[in-house]
Amino acid sequence: MLSITSPVAHPPCPSPFNLAEYVLHAGRQTPDKLALAIVSPTGAERWSFERLSTAVEGVAAGLRDKGLPAGARILLRLGNTVDFPIAFLGAIAAGLVPVPTSAQLTGPEITKIADQVKPSLVIASDGIALPDGNTPILTTKDLEGMFELPSAGFEMGDPERPAYIVFTSGSSGQPRGVIHAHRTIWARRMMWDGWYGLLASDRVLHAGAFNWTYTLGTGLLDPWSRGATSLIPATGVDPQALPLLLKRFDATIFAAAPGVYRQVLKNGIPISLPKLRHGLSAGEKLPHATAVAWTEATGKQVFEALGMSECSTFISGSPSRPAPELASGYPQEGRKIAVLDDNNEAVPTNTPGNLAIHRSDPGLMLGYLDGGTDKFTGNWFVTGDTVQMADDYAVSYLGRDDDQMNAGGFRVSPIEVEQTLGKHSAIAEVAVTEVQVKADASVIAAFYTGEEQDSATLADYAAGVLARYKQPRIFIHVPSLPKGGNGKINRRQLRQEYEANLGQA
Repeated sequence: MLSITSPVAHPPCPSPFNLAEYVLHAGRQTPDKLALAIVSPTGAERWSFERLSTAVEGVAAGLRDKGLPAGARILLRLGNTVDFPIAFLGAIAAGLVPVPTSAQLTGPEITKIADQVKPSLVIASDGIALPDGNTPILTTKDLEGMFELPSAGFEMGDPERPAYIVFTSGSSGQPRGVIHAHRTIWARRMMWDGWYGLLASDRVLHAGAFNWTYTLGTGLLDPWSRGATSLIPATGVDPQALPLLLKRFDATIFAAAPGVYRQVLKNGIPISLPKLRHGLSAGEKLPHATAVAWTEATGKQVFEALGMSECSTFISGSPSRPAPELASGYPQEGRKIAVLDDNNEAVPTNTPGNLAIHRSDPGLMLGYLDGGTDKFTGNWFVTGDTVQMADDYAVSYLGRDDDQMNAGGFRVSPIEVEQTLGKHSAIAEVAVTEVQVKADASVIAAFYTGEEQDSATLADYAAGVLARYKQPRIFIHVPSLPKGGNGKINRRQLRQEYEANLGQA
């Protein structure tokens, strides 16, 4: 038996279509229903579906008034506020292409991205780094001034046209723009049953910030598309307060990265969540020990999903079909997935290989902003993940086939971090890799040669040139870096030696 699925095709996306119109459509049937609550231990800011739709349509009208051409790109430099999803959907409603970016990116980092995007407009919050150049800036005050503008409707069109661009780290060390079509949101319906078990009556609390794409999709767009309620913690809410918020605001589904589950479980005490149906985890591999600890503490299951920026999540466990122990889940209904060998042929089941998604998947990106086709081979998009598919199609994640790192759910290229740290005058050579520091936690570590420095000094330097999630937590001075016969640094050896020494300590 070969590791390849033969699904029934997902229903085609309607045409004409607009992603933002689709996301808001279900909520128009219940305009007074709570669409969003920004929650904290002291209260909540509430948005009904009618208020949300009015703000999105107002922003669309305001952006149209600026005379931007169809398909113009808008760089989003926004903080952890509701302005982020409203600007995102407002731009799409107007036929423009928003480019969400992490607020943590530094000036040099966002300038590199802007050089690729060539935005016609930047929408920015105070205090967030902006790209160099003369691109017009729209402040959040101006953005919010558009919320009450009369609606000019939605720009309907071909569901295959670009809707938005997100960035992911590429193997070259430079962030790569991923272009998604309007139909991407329609394809996410495969997650409703295949991962979430999502109902219109659900109240989904996502522990991430507004401006994280995992939050944007799983915490906001998907619940709103279903007519469900989104709950987002306010800025500064401590993870230890999340059980209180889950209970106080009657959350039925909890979504977070594995690191958040670990933080919530720190105290090791039972957690009473009578309304919660289950949890969701994505962004990085969920350690089995963390999943078990969560179930023991709450009595609820947590369902993991495997995905990537180019196709969001496409393999998952769900309430209707939980994943076997140690597996990430099953290909969602409608997904054509294969595990390939180095000749791009499907391997037998229970054999490790390269995870691939068929080119026909409606959730797959349109392409990379740089025009690259390096991950496409024939009819397959090869993800770079090494997995194994069982006879029942359950997929187990075995790791990356390159040296990509995962920091709290953010994909990070070691090459990008190495290139940046290598500019420090005391560093001769540097190699960066992800190391496991305990059974359920890993961090980024930097191994360097040259003049030995105090770790705090290097940490301060990294804080000035790298986003927080890209900064190494450990700096280790070494006499030399291990290299293969081709001269390439052997990051795997560094990782293995560090973890072996840690175990002997």
